[in-house]
Amino acid sequence: MTALDLSSPVAVVGTGTMGQGIAQVALVAGHPVRLYDAVPGRAREAADAIGARLDRLVEKERLTGAARDAARARLRPAGSLAELADSALVVEAVAERLDVKQELFRDLEGVVGADCLLATNTSSLSVTAVAGTLRAPGRLVGLHFFNPAPLMPLVEVVSGFATDVTSATRAYETARAWGKTPVACADTPGFIVNRIARPFYAEAFAVYEAQAADPATIDAVLRESGGFRMGAFELTDLIGQDVNESVTHSVWQSFFQDARFTPSLAQRRLVESGRLGRKSGQGWYDYRDGAERPEPHTAEPAEPPAYVVAEGGLGPARELLALIREAGIEVREEAEDSGTRLVLPSGGQLALADGQTSVEFRDVVYFDLALDYRKAGRIALAASQDTSPATLAQATGLFQALGKKVSVIGDVPGMIVARTVARIIDLAHDAVAKGVATEEDIDTAMRLGVNYPLGPLEWSRRLGCTWAYELLDELHACDPCGRYAPSLALYRHSYASDKREGSSS
Repeated sequence: MTALDLSSPVAVVGTGTMGQGIAQVALVAGHPVRLYDAVPGRAREAADAIGARLDRLVEKERLTGAARDAARARLRPAGSLAELADSALVVEAVAERLDVKQELFRDLEGVVGADCLLATNTSSLSVTAVAGTLRAPGRLVGLHFFNPAPLMPLVEVVSGFATDVTSATRAYETARAWGKTPVACADTPGFIVNRIARPFYAEAFAVYEAQAADPATIDAVLRESGGFRMGAFELTDLIGQDVNESVTHSVWQSFFQDARFTPSLAQRRLVESGRLGRKSGQGWYDYRDGAERPEPHTAEPAEPPAYVVAEGGLGPARELLALIREAGIEVREEAEDSGTRLVLPSGGQLALADGQTSVEFRDVVYFDLALDYRKAGRIALAASQDTSPATLAQATGLFQALGKKVSVIGDVPGMIVARTVARIIDLAHDAVAKGVATEEDIDTAMRLGVNYPLGPLEWSRRLGCTWAYELLDELHACDPCGRYAPSLALYRHSYASDKREGSSS
C-alpha cells in the first residue's frame, strides 16, 4: 500500500492552530486541500492565514513564489461537509471531546467515498473509541501531529483495535511522503510520546513537592546535567499548565489510576490559581513585564580534595576518573569488581545516585547522573543533616575543580536526572513488551517529539542493562507507593541481561 497520490484531495476539519498546520503540510506536499469548520467564516480566515504563512516562507527563501501561487490555487475553503465528498483523506482537528469526534465521523461516512481514509489528530482520546460508532471503523486511523505541525517532524500513526492494516500503512506512507517521520503505535493511552514522557514532568514536580529544590534549580540540572533542551517547569509553562495537566490526568485515568502516572498536586494548585504559564503571564515562573527570572542554586567555591580513592569503576560515571586526573587530583584505585563510590580525604564517600538516601549512611554525598560528564555544566549533590560539612565541601570542590557548577539539593532518593531517566527507561521497556511500538520507533518518537538527547532504549543500553531496574528497586523500597516499582518488562530485561553477562564471564 503506497502513499496517497498528490492529485488526491485532502480535507481538514477544524481550523484552529493544529488544523491550519496540518492543512499547510498537505498543501506544501502538493495535494489539493479543502478546509472546513463548523463556525461560519472560520475556514476562509484559516485559508487567509495559511496564505500569509506561505508568503513568509517565500520571504525566507524556503518556498519559491511559483510554488506558493500553485499551493494557494489548490487551497479551498468549504462551506459544508458535502463539499468534502471527493476527498481521499479527511483529517479532523476539532475539540478534544469523544462525542464531538464520533458525531463528525458518522456524518463524514455519509458524505465521502467508501475508499476515503479517515484520520483523527487526537492526542488523548482512544482511537478505538472514536471509530467505535462507525459502520466501517477499519478505515479510521490516528494521525497525531505535534505542534507546530509544519515544523515538527514526528507523526504518530495510531492503529485502533479495528483499524485495517491497509489503512494504517497508507496513512504511514502518506505522512512519510509529506516529509514527516512517522512512527507506528498501538492505541494506548498517551500513544508513545505522551505515555513515556510523563516521568519527565512528574519527577521534577515530586522533587519540588519534597522541598528538595526550587524550579529554577531543577530545570538547570535537567538541562545542564541531563542534557534535556528544557527543564520540566519551563517546558510546562510553555505548553500551558492546564494542557499538560489535562494530558497527565487523561493518561492516569485511562490506565485506571495507575500510580506510575499520578498527577501532581502542586501543578493542580497552579492550574486552580489561573497560573497557566506564558499564556497567562505567570506559571512556575513570572513572565510579566519587569519580572526577573530566578537563578538556580549554585554552591559557593570550595577547596577540592588533594586525592580521591576510587572503589570500583564508577559504572555510568566512569568518565569522571579521567576528568579528575586531568584536573590534577590524584586518583587512588582500589580493586573492586564493581562500585560507584569515591572515598574523600574526610573519610566520607561520594556516590552516584542509586535510589537510596544519604541519611541511610554514616557520611555520604550523592551526585546525580549526567548525560555526558565531560560536557555537563552543572552537577547536583545531595546530602543529609548527618553528612559532615567537610565531606560536602570536598565533594563540592571536586566537581568545581572539573569546571562544573554545583547545586546542592535535599536528600531525595534518585536525585533529579537519575530517577527521571530510570522511570522513562522503565516505561519504554514496558511499552515495547506490551506491543505499543518497536524499540526503534520509541527512540525516534522521544527524540523528535520531545527533543530528548537520547532515545530511552538507547539510554538504557548506554547505562547498562541493570542500571534502571536496580535504581528503581531501591527507590521503591524507600517509597513503596507503587510509583517506582519496576515493571515486569524491566525486571525481565535486567535479569536476562545479567544472566547473559554472567555466562560470558
